[in-house]
Amino acid sequence: MAPSHSSTPTGWREWVRLPDIGVRWIKAKVDTGAQTSALHASDIIEFERDGSDWVRFTVHPWQESELESVTVELPVHGRRIVRSSSGHAEPRLVVLMSVLLCGRKVRAEVTLTSRESMVFRMLIGREALQHGFVVHPAASYLGGRPKRSVRRRNRGH
Repeated sequence: MAPSHSSTPTGWREWVRLPDIGVRWIKAKVDTGAQTSALHASDIIEFERDGSDWVRFTVHPWQESELESVTVELPVHGRRIVRSSSGHAEPRLVVLMSVLLCGRKVRAEVTLTSRESMVFRMLIGREALQHGFVVHPAASYLGGRPKRSVRRRNRGH
């Protein structure tokens, strides 16, 4: 039986797409402990456009590689203080973007931060998951994976 929109299965880690900003693949951790999704971003610069707050940032979807990096400009949706699991609080900008997760496109609030030292360049938080995803903590990549040659880019190969 095909999953309904109210019960789309997802694993604890998934390959996702960010179609609004041209990111074809990025490996993400599905994190029910995080409220908001988070994206690895560098060169974060706030600016004003037509009287509104905007942000320019660069996304590096692959670890240890500059391949397929993309510079993005989006309106600032908000600002949050995000507390890490270690208790460190960090102010972050929030943007809205579409996330393609397990074959479903959802609109998500995404905070911008450096995840340089992290295994996953993106976290998918509860706010995005509340659109009808069921997390299977022992499963991985239920939404499929890119071909091996693409996955190898994630470690600079």
